[in-house]
Amino acid sequence: MTIDLFKREIAAAVKAYDKYVVCLDKTPEDFETSLNSLMQKAIKAYESRGEGFRHGIALDNRVTVILSQGDEARPMCGIYFNLHTPYQRDALPKTVKAVGKTPTRGD
Repeated sequence: MTIDLFKREIAAAVKAYDKYVVCLDKTPEDFETSLNSLMQKAIKAYESRGEGFRHGIALDNRVTVILSQGDEARPMCGIYFNLHTPYQRDALPKTVKAVGKTPTRGD
């Protein structure tokens, strides 16, 4: 199995990336290069998966590639964008309590 088997999925992801995704650290060309690398890693993970496992997964900070065993010889391919914003704060929402804090009657 090679990445050429998934040319259609890669082309669709690159087109969507170029049209819809704003990314300050990767050009569409860089994205395609890293997507090809991730696809190769997902193929390797898929081909070397253990008994009873159905998926091969590879990911980086921006993209997740999943190859899943299906009814056909060719595995199903999913390419997902990991949405991220550099402006997101790490603060917990007000409705979430920090771990280790013991709730009191007023909480």
